[in-house]
Amino acid sequence: MSVHVPAETLADYAGGRLSVDDARTWPAEVHLEACAECRQELARLAPPPVRSMLDDAFTGVLTQATTGPRPVRRRRLRRLSRRWGTWSMMSWAVMTATAIAAAFLLDRAFPLGPSVVLLLSPVTPLAGLAVAWSRHGDPAWETIAGTARAGADLLLRRTVAVLAFVLPLLAVAGWRLGTQPALWLLPSLAFTSATLLLGGLIGVSRAAAVLGGAWVLAIAFPALVAVRLPALMSPDSVPGWIVAAVVLTGLVVLRAGEDHRRLKSWN
Repeated sequence: MSVHVPAETLADYAGGRLSVDDARTWPAEVHLEACAECRQELARLAPPPVRSMLDDAFTGVLTQATTGPRPVRRRRLRRLSRRWGTWSMMSWAVMTATAIAAAFLLDRAFPLGPSVVLLLSPVTPLAGLAVAWSRHGDPAWETIAGTARAGADLLLRRTVAVLAFVLPLLAVAGWRLGTQPALWLLPSLAFTSATLLLGGLIGVSRAAAVLGGAWVLAIAFPALVAVRLPALMSPDSVPGWIVAAVVLTGLVVLRAGEDHRRLKSWN
């Protein structure tokens, strides 16, 4: 069409009186794609409900355009949080902080008994690993599991996030109690590495439950009953914990590509 759409045709188009097979429909639509003047006239002729819908759409587009960076930042934060953890880990974080605080208060109240902080330190990160690696705790599990880097890379990221939260809390508690840093740091690292290594065979969540339960039943609980710190948490055990932490961490690094190719919590 070399001229503008006739006013009568625009009025019929705006009022919905042009059918699909009307000969005037296609030329009018082709012209409207390239003619801003006719589009403005069409908007003026549109019924009130249509004009209201167009105004709402225009306002929404304008609002999104003026506030565009915020959703982008939120998406980046969301992607970052899923790389390093899940929102379900918040409940674990609160529980862990509460447990360490309670253990610290018990050690202060009963200084002659075995240190609850030391007994708790090896297994403190394990619950976080189980939650971070559980399909029941991550609503985006299926989506993440289908990505190319959902194996060892994501596992190590979330492990670092767990340790970054746990170790400072244990450091503060150990410092206030005057305990050697190696007595809580090395067992924590050794048990974390053991969980990742065993998790390649039976699943990370199951490995955390097995190792954590074994430590509590075989070491921590008997120590509290006997009111005596076990030999595994004495200063003489530090060299053994160093060897265990180094060897287990090395094995995790060597086996990560084979054992954790895909995201899985239970085998």
